[in-house]
Amino acid sequence: MIARQVPLGAYALFAALLASAGLPIYMHAPKFYVDAYGVGLPALGVVLFGLRLVDVVQDPLLGMLAGRLRHRGFAAAVAAALLAAAMVGLFAVVPPVAPLLWFALTLALLFSAFSFLTILFYATGVQRAKDVQGSHLRLAAWRETGGLIGICVAAVAPVALGAWLSQPFAGFAVGFLVLAAVATIAMHSEWQAAGAGPDIGLNALRPVLADGPARRLLLVALMNAAPVAVSSTLFLFFVDARLSAAGAEGPLLLLFFACAALAAPIWSALARKFGAKKMLLTAMGLSIVAFAGAVTLQAGDVALFAVICAASGAAVGADMTLLPALFAHRMAQIVPEASIGFGLWSFVNKAALAVAAIALLPLLGAFGFQSGSENTESALWALTVLYAALPCVLKACAALLLLMTSLEDIQDV
Repeated sequence: MIARQVPLGAYALFAALLASAGLPIYMHAPKFYVDAYGVGLPALGVVLFGLRLVDVVQDPLLGMLAGRLRHRGFAAAVAAALLAAAMVGLFAVVPPVAPLLWFALTLALLFSAFSFLTILFYATGVQRAKDVQGSHLRLAAWRETGGLIGICVAAVAPVALGAWLSQPFAGFAVGFLVLAAVATIAMHSEWQAAGAGPDIGLNALRPVLADGPARRLLLVALMNAAPVAVSSTLFLFFVDARLSAAGAEGPLLLLFFACAALAAPIWSALARKFGAKKMLLTAMGLSIVAFAGAVTLQAGDVALFAVICAASGAAVGADMTLLPALFAHRMAQIVPEASIGFGLWSFVNKAALAVAAIALLPLLGAFGFQSGSENTESALWALTVLYAALPCVLKACAALLLLMTSLEDIQDV
């Protein structure tokens, strides 16, 4: 089978769908429910943390479900329909019950559909990568670049739509519905081409967990996701309180994700020439340098922080492209059905988010930090250490683990 028979554009489009669904979970939805319905931030935080815990636990189970399916195309279509319905319910429907309850119900549905589709999507990519010239890296480059473009569009769409629509979030939800239909149709042949995997259960976890390189890669994924979880949790506080630059969050986020999207295919090309592991270690080094630079920032250093956002965004482009490609390559070697492996992969990434959500903000509060108020220099220093210095340490640990992991650093991963 030749490379053109695998529609790489369909993978990019479906990745954009998933990415544009993921961003509202963490960025748009809480603020929308505070502004539109007056729901309190503490209550939203408790609901989000509870949903994250459920999401973390269910991922391995969803991975097993995805592996057992005999009609993946139908299951993907149903899950995509539920994902779109949850997005419309979240943003375009006036809550028929208490807003906080409606927020929890729609997000629970959105989380579940999103997780199932993500696992199925990545597992399908593992099965089809052998039919792509350049294998896992080339497919990953298309997939993750599409995802990063989806994040960029989702980040600015509600603001941009506000210039034309009185209800921009409803417009965003309708646009998402259209994208879900188009992306699902584009991927239809791929679900069928990948075929059904063998009947799997909990025993299918054994070859993944028994494999040393796979275990090490899962641990690398956990340590590598932790800096992103830390920085994303504290980003708004850092820009507002440390840099005294309220209102600059949107452009800085867009710069970050745009640089990640632009860098992803470059990292992929370099990995094909020099090896995925070497390039991933290089990107980790760039990320450490960028976060180390953030430690020195003071109020008004927005331009310098923009440079840091660009550099760290470029490094994330490698994280999102090369690390999943290395794991996918390993799964193709040790298990006949990759969905169970990517259920674990999703589990460790979301575990980092859950831990960050419950640990960082109380810790920051223990140092006397108060959002929206004047803070002491010691409180601001604690914010800086948690936002910038802690990710340096975590990223260095991830790099050391990867360096110690014995993998085939082949160019056609």
